Amino acid sequence: MSVAADLQIALPEVLLAVSAMALLIFGVYQGKAAAGRVMVLSAVTLVAVIAIILVREPAGIAFGGLYVDDGFGDYMKILLLVGALLVLIMSHRYLELEQANRFEYSVLLLFATLGMMVMVSANDLISLYIGLELQSLALYVVAAIRRDNARSSEAGLKYFVLGALASGLLLYGMSMIYGFSGTTSFESLAEILAAPDTEPSLGLIVGLVFICAGLAFKVSAVPFHMWTPDVYEGAPTSVTAFFAVAPKIAAIALFTRVLMGPFHDLVDAWQQIIVFISIASMVLGAFAAIAQNNIKRLMAYSSIGHIGYALVGLAAGTPAGVSGVGAYMAIYLVMNVGTFACILSMRQNGRMVEGVNDLKGISRTNPMIALALLIFMFSLAGIPPMAGFWAKFWVFKAAISAELYGLAVIGVLASVVSAFYYLRIVKLMYFDEATEGLDKGVGRETGLIIVATAAATILLFAMPGAILEGADAAATSLTHYAG
Repeated sequence: MSVAADLQIALPEVLLAVSAMALLIFGVYQGKAAAGRVMVLSAVTLVAVIAIILVREPAGIAFGGLYVDDGFGDYMKILLLVGALLVLIMSHRYLELEQANRFEYSVLLLFATLGMMVMVSANDLISLYIGLELQSLALYVVAAIRRDNARSSEAGLKYFVLGALASGLLLYGMSMIYGFSGTTSFESLAEILAAPDTEPSLGLIVGLVFICAGLAFKVSAVPFHMWTPDVYEGAPTSVTAFFAVAPKIAAIALFTRVLMGPFHDLVDAWQQIIVFISIASMVLGAFAAIAQNNIKRLMAYSSIGHIGYALVGLAAGTPAGVSGVGAYMAIYLVMNVGTFACILSMRQNGRMVEGVNDLKGISRTNPMIALALLIFMFSLAGIPPMAGFWAKFWVFKAAISAELYGLAVIGVLASVVSAFYYLRIVKLMYFDEATEGLDKGVGRETGLIIVATAAATILLFAMPGAILEGADAAATSLTHYAG
């Protein structure tokens, strides 16, 4: 295949890469005055990339088998691109109020998003690692982008050190797999492992365990979650919103592609690993968040728990499980973007509100924010009629179909426990006396995002097929490709 044909298949990534580099050069020459224009142009770029993915058909494999463009990849890319776009829009007013509006912020988000797209379309261990590191290097910097803030610098340093450890684990696992199989190609690995009367070597299994450990860090699954609460709390709130959405979707997509693609025939080996980290994430996310008084740390443990629920679908190892993961991440995107839009709009006397107790009585002083948060908290807890109920229902159903009854039961019990801290926020807003009201005015863009995500969270219960249909098509594409 010619280079032009390869570039045509990877057009969304090419457009994003060229635009990010052009905006970087533009920002360098224009200086601080370029921040607003770079942010607008970045948003336009993301919209253009989404449009390209929506209007064209998946085109197959490119770059000598390193890159695959299929329905599963397109579905997950649209989710992460929408997440990145919404966070970028929400960031505008926040960065201006915090006097931290630099053009580098938007460019770094574009480069991180580019890395995520490469991850999602990886068809080889080499391209997997390139995408993962491109995303990680941009996120290390953006976590510490407020250099004058000690907490932001600490968050970036912790993320960098622990991320380097995770990359080391991943590389070691990749080298083991290459050493024992002689290939890094997903297609070749799938053929080797699918061959009749072929018993995978112990070295290959060990390599797979190390790859699972490295990817578990990227999705912040227990026991590789230790960076998440500190980075969520220390990073600027708009960056925390980005961490909570796009990288999680990309990493779950990569996790799913790796295990359901080349290693699908080793399901008995990796299923126990996924079951363990899923249970550990759900349980820790449920219990550790109860004691949190900082809302960003609470949302960190909430995201750890929700990754555990998403992994329930992956543990099933079936097309229904993959469909459940896809649908779960779509609803997770809506719930978390809405929640962080509310958090970004909460200020008292010009400063950001991060304490859970600062939400006392805001139903009387800021009824619209309180109502939106109520909707998102109910959905995150999985209480009908919110969309979060369907998300958990689909992954638990897939687990039961795969006869993982214990996993489904533990998931339901963890969901009941986690409802405590979500409902505690509702109780503080509606039943406690107000200490001090929030500043009026949330900003037009953030307000529109809050309204849209709250409406989607409610309306999705009435038409869940809209989400499940797209997730089913994505799952069929992946499992068909996997053989």
